[in-house]
Amino acid sequence: MEKFHIALTTRWNAERHTRGEDMIEEILETGFDRVELGYDTSLDLVPGVQEMVRRNEVNVESVHNYCPVPIVTQRGHPEIFTLADPDSRVRELAVKHTSRTIRFAAGIGARIVVTHCGNVRMPRYSRSLVDLCEQGQRFTPEYEKTKLKLLSTREKKSRRQLQYLYQGLEQLLPVLIENNMVLAMENLPDWEAIPVETEMEQIIRDFSSQHIKYWHDIGHAQIRENLGLINHERWLERLHSDMAGMHIHDVMPPRQDHLMPSEGKIEFPRLKRFGTLNIVRVIEPTPETTREDIQRGHRYINEVWGKGK
Repeated sequence: MEKFHIALTTRWNAERHTRGEDMIEEILETGFDRVELGYDTSLDLVPGVQEMVRRNEVNVESVHNYCPVPIVTQRGHPEIFTLADPDSRVRELAVKHTSRTIRFAAGIGARIVVTHCGNVRMPRYSRSLVDLCEQGQRFTPEYEKTKLKLLSTREKKSRRQLQYLYQGLEQLLPVLIENNMVLAMENLPDWEAIPVETEMEQIIRDFSSQHIKYWHDIGHAQIRENLGLINHERWLERLHSDMAGMHIHDVMPPRQDHLMPSEGKIEFPRLKRFGTLNIVRVIEPTPETTREDIQRGHRYINEVWGKGK
């Protein structure tokens, strides 16, 4: 039976280290031999990571945009620049630095760059829905009124920014082809994010390229389901054939995410048929998560997905 591989994101421990070797060693000691390089991987960490890869001590499965941290910012963030931003200067920087991430990822042996694409410029009604849920007001008239405002406002305001996203992807496609890389657009928890599932499906269909795919974040999708915005499994059914990989973490409703699998309410056994596809799998804890909790979550996923694969 082929080994069931799971990676751990360096988002967990990058900020605790100044040497890439030490960062990777800590992950190896936790029981992983594969990583996703997170968006807070500083330039100082890169030489050590490259050395560990050269010695075949670790595999870099994926890289989260932007990586390494661009020198124009003091701290990494996945939305420093976005391809769908209304500001043309920001979009230019997004293309420039995403291209840089793609080339870096190819050079370190990764297959996939995971990216956030942006947000519709509008009030954050998704956060209002979360607040209402936490007040026990889920699906009340006030909740439904806010949800309708969210859906209708986004529908009106999203079209131009979706065009910007298409333009950015068109600019990046030659870079992806040249480096034989996949750019995977991540689903995000807020409905203001671009693209939502229907848009994701359309973008992938329109580009029809092995270099532009979907990245499924299990926790983010579950938050959308908790808010009554999507059906998690239904969209996995529709998008799984174009899925490059997934972030794995649990959720305590409505929105407490990045818990380790089995600590929240997601029914991971129901998702086994998707989790065992030929994709990259990355456990994505917070930096505060203990090694023991990560190991427990790792064992749990291996038990419910790995056995009998």
